[in-house]
Amino acid sequence: MHSHFILYQAESKMIKDACERLVEDANAMVVFLVDTNGQVLATAGDASDLDTTSLASLTAGNIAATSGMAKLMNEKEFTQIFHEGEKANLHISVLPAEAILLVIFDERSSLGLVRLRVRKSAQEIVNLLQTAKDKAHENQENAMPFAEITDDDIESLFSHS
Repeated sequence: MHSHFILYQAESKMIKDACERLVEDANAMVVFLVDTNGQVLATAGDASDLDTTSLASLTAGNIAATSGMAKLMNEKEFTQIFHEGEKANLHISVLPAEAILLVIFDERSSLGLVRLRVRKSAQEIVNLLQTAKDKAHENQENAMPFAEITDDDIESLFSHS
């Protein structure tokens, strides 16, 4: 199980903007950013006809299964997966920030274009996720100013002498 972190509004918007640029640049239908637990972190494009929760969960499961296959083949991991369908194609990228980038595209785009644009966008998204994690960690540390106070300290504070 990987750690959860809070995605603040500013970083969330920047990540969504990066995903929206990827939809345009790759001529994709939809882009999802999913964490390794299967939670949707960002969506761009038209996902209205999709069960996004199930798709995100299955994408994370797909990565877990593929990771198992990589180990059986003495590979560290397979960082890109491609599924070709009759109407839609899926390009899945494992990002170093414990995230998965799912790009759904059709015949209006190509695998080569998607791969090129994903490579360009991935580093920006990883940097934004790292900034968000750093900010969440910093805020978590700052939110505990009384962590060093013990129960005895509280008891003595409120006891009447």
